[in-house]
Amino acid sequence: MKLATWNVNSLTVRLPQVIDWLKAQEALGPEHAIDVLALQELKMTDDKFPHAAFTEAGYHAQWFGQKTYNGVALISRTPGTDVIKNIPGFEDDMARVIAATYGDVRVIGAYFPNGQAPDSDKFVYKMKWLDALHRWVKQEMATHPQLALMGDYNITFDDLDVWDPVALAGTIHCTPEERAHLNALIQLGLHDSFRLFEQAAKSFSWWDYRDFGFKRNRGLRIDHILVTDALKTQATACVIDKLPRKNERPSDHTPVVLSLSNSLAQSQ
Repeated sequence: MKLATWNVNSLTVRLPQVIDWLKAQEALGPEHAIDVLALQELKMTDDKFPHAAFTEAGYHAQWFGQKTYNGVALISRTPGTDVIKNIPGFEDDMARVIAATYGDVRVIGAYFPNGQAPDSDKFVYKMKWLDALHRWVKQEMATHPQLALMGDYNITFDDLDVWDPVALAGTIHCTPEERAHLNALIQLGLHDSFRLFEQAAKSFSWWDYRDFGFKRNRGLRIDHILVTDALKTQATACVIDKLPRKNERPSDHTPVVLSLSNSLAQSQ
């Protein structure tokens, strides 16, 4: 089974790239095909979602959008069940979370708030949102032993995830407060699947469009796939696929892909 996350920074612009990427994985062989892809920053209302395009490509979709900003979706080879949109019990007019079950695997796709700056109202909102996420994920884990929480977290774990940890110390994505919330998810029993394996230094998933950020590898690792113990034991690889960042008109993020030893058929 393969799980992936990708902040596409406008599905309107990036739809052909998403379809091409899914097809390219299929072309590598059945074991490489993506079973569930979490997308973030659709930047479109629900009525504009290109459901037909994914159906034609052989995929099912669940989506939750809004005008101009945010928006999340789960693209899958089999239909998802028990779909939830946004964090239950947390009043929020932003489309940030979508969850569904595939076989016995619960997948939560999330677009974490950016936070803007540590002294901003948006940072306060981010802290409240993270508190609510923590409470809900804890409940979900009690019901779903095989669970993956994946998406654009807008938080780095530590200095290894930052191209210049000295210059960016204490700035948004790198504050102690944000990292404490991220580590609180780890304390629940989740695991950073990327760090389960030996990885190259300076491995990032986002690069600023400005100042040749990608070419100079001035990036951050802020796109994560966290998994429960039951999925950790099945993890065989986790990689950042940098090729889509080389596309014409790319997203500033690139996909992160987790490989699991069980097939989706086995988990059903």
